Amino acid sequence: MTQLASQQQGGTGKSVTVAGIDCGTNSIRLKISRVDANGYEDIVPRVLRVVRLGQDVDKTHRFADEALKRVYAAAREFAQILAEHPVDGLRFVATSATRDAENRAEFEDEIQRILGVRPEVIPGTEEAALSFLGATSVVPRGELEPPYLVVDLGGGSTELVLGGGDEQSETDVQAAFSMNIGSVRMTERHLHTDPPTQQEIDEAVADIDEHIDEAFRTVPAGKTRTIIGVSGTVTTMTALAIGLKEYDHSAVDGRRLSLEDAYAVDDRFLRMTREERRAYKTIHPGRIDVVGGGALVWSRVLARVSQAALEDHDKAIDSFVASEHGLLDGIVLDYGRRLLASH
Repeated sequence: MTQLASQQQGGTGKSVTVAGIDCGTNSIRLKISRVDANGYEDIVPRVLRVVRLGQDVDKTHRFADEALKRVYAAAREFAQILAEHPVDGLRFVATSATRDAENRAEFEDEIQRILGVRPEVIPGTEEAALSFLGATSVVPRGELEPPYLVVDLGGGSTELVLGGGDEQSETDVQAAFSMNIGSVRMTERHLHTDPPTQQEIDEAVADIDEHIDEAFRTVPAGKTRTIIGVSGTVTTMTALAIGLKEYDHSAVDGRRLSLEDAYAVDDRFLRMTREERRAYKTIHPGRIDVVGGGALVWSRVLARVSQAALEDHDKAIDSFVASEHGLLDGIVLDYGRRLLASH
């Protein structure tokens, strides 16, 4: 998958400069881009900090004090970057962990003090639609077969978004569902032993499958022709599967990988100790303890979607495409378009 020419070269005519912040359960990301009628061009490419905002939220329904300190430190760092790159607007989006936290007002107040903008705690359906927009906005027409199922596998939630079946509306969403499962949530809920026991893995699989069953009642996953996987778990496991010694965005973005290769690497790293994972520089240090839980979710989603496709049109899906483009790209592109339309 290649980037659109408008992203590489910039567009012409009216444009706006916008910043987007995606604050998830495990990480927080900033991107500053110039948006015009043709797409967007990055001014400050993605800046990522692993802050584990969702630490213990699944259990306590509150943000931990140390988690808030980590996210505030990242926000202050982002404020410095924004001071050096003036923008026409900033949108701060918070997702799964913030939806579940009883003390989220404290978090929202402090972020507003640091960055001058209040976090928008968006519902899973909007998160899904923005992820789909970000992932599909860089797919050249005709390169991948629609309908696409975009899978955004986060720390606290995983979105399944089906769309692009109509040739005239290749970025339109047909159906979406947000599941309360992710790398952090599954690890904290089930995978307590290091490495996890088979019983813990089996219990996690039963939990994941229950959520997938519910999602499939809303999303007709069998209609899928191409799976596009976005998020740190997907891109990390893809990098490991292709043997990268250190993470390389350009080598992962748009990479097609067979499901068999995905299952093998997911299972291998799920069953490793954390110390064994630490030897792999490809894995961000902030993901060492939860990447196995994410890999398990990813394998189950791939297997279930492939089976659904086989049942629907007698052809199982045997590969997926990894993408570096997802929610953050969707936030920037959608916000920039809305600012352009209002001018």
